[in-house]
This record gives sequence, structure tokens and C-alpha cells, in this order.
Amino acid sequence: MAAAGRVLGCLLAAAVSLSAQSRYYSSFYPHHNFTFGIGVAQPGGDLKSYFINRPGIEVGYGYRFLKYLQADVGFDAVFGAAHVRDYLNTDFGPVRIGDRQYFVPFGGRAIFPLAGGRFLISGGGGGAYARYKETLRQPSDYYRIDCPVCLDRDGWGYYALADASYFLDRSQHFRVGVVAKSYRVHTQGDSLAGVPYKSKDQWLNILGEAGFSF
Repeated sequence: MAAAGRVLGCLLAAAVSLSAQSRYYSSFYPHHNFTFGIGVAQPGGDLKSYFINRPGIEVGYGYRFLKYLQADVGFDAVFGAAHVRDYLNTDFGPVRIGDRQYFVPFGGRAIFPLAGGRFLISGGGGGAYARYKETLRQPSDYYRIDCPVCLDRDGWGYYALADASYFLDRSQHFRVGVVAKSYRVHTQGDSLAGVPYKSKDQWLNILGEAGFSF
């Protein structure tokens, strides 16, 4: 009887512990969330006739101040969407001119946690700054060449996103997912790739993400 009582006591203690852990993980959520993504960017709007689909990357930080709400800031870069293939003659010889497109989104999102918080569906948006710039492929890491002929344009707008991610571990530190970002911005400046001085630009960026949270 004593042995049976000890076994029953151990089972009850284990059940209480598991119940407490279940309540903990269902209510726990990490506050700091860092992400890195890689995918493809599709230009649209007034850019559609001038730019092409190209690879892009993103880095982001989100502060989850409530279980269902998070503030976001990030940086996105697209490589060569203007399809610039010019050269600048320098003392090092002809140096290739390429182009980059940069975005700085800042806003927030609503988060819908599932499966005890390990699977997250989120959506949100906010403001965005965009800059399109021609750049030189520098011949050396120790000496940089200015590019007086490189074109540049920028502007402001907004973005919206939809995201789905899954934490690989129960402690909710490491996760993978996919995100779609839609940008709407008005840019103006140099006629990069033939774009008019002012334009209404659209972008759809779809990226696979990896993240770390704590």
C-alpha cells in the first residue's frame, strides 16, 4: 500500500507539473523578435514597364509588447530591379554600374497565436521610405570611387504584410516562416531606367524567413 501511495503521489506530481508547464507555454510569448528573409520582389504600378523581378532580402526587428500586438521596423533591399548595365571609366578602367532598391518599413502587426503559441499568423502595416539608387561595383575594399553619373530617386508611402511562422522549439526561440509585403510609395528624382520624374510605385515582396526570439 505504501509503494502504491508513493507511485500515485509521483503520478499526481507529474500531472500537476505538466499542467503548470502547459499553462506557462500557452501564456508565454517572447518580446524581442529578429528576422532575416530572402526571396523575390515584383515591381508594379508606374514601374511595371521599366523594372523587372529580382531577388531581395530583408532584416527586421519586432517588439511584441502584448501577446497579440507587435511594433515593427525593418530594412529591405532588392538587387538590380532597374536592370542597369552601364560602366564608368576610371583610373582602374571601366567599372560596372548596377542598381539597388531600398525600403525602410515601420509600423506594427496583429498576431494570432495557435498551437500553444508556436504557430503564428500575423498581419499589419505602416509607413515606408523607399530609395532607388545606382551604385558602382567598387574595385577594392580599401579604396572607393565616387560615381557622379549615378542616378537616385526616393519617396514615402506605406506597406502591408501577411506572415505565417512556426517556432521550431517549445521555448519559442527559433522559427521559420514566409512573409508577403506589399509596398505603395510615391517616388521622385532622376529618371532611373526611364521612370518619369514622379511615379506611383508598387512592390510585392515574397520572402522565406528565419528568426530568433527571446
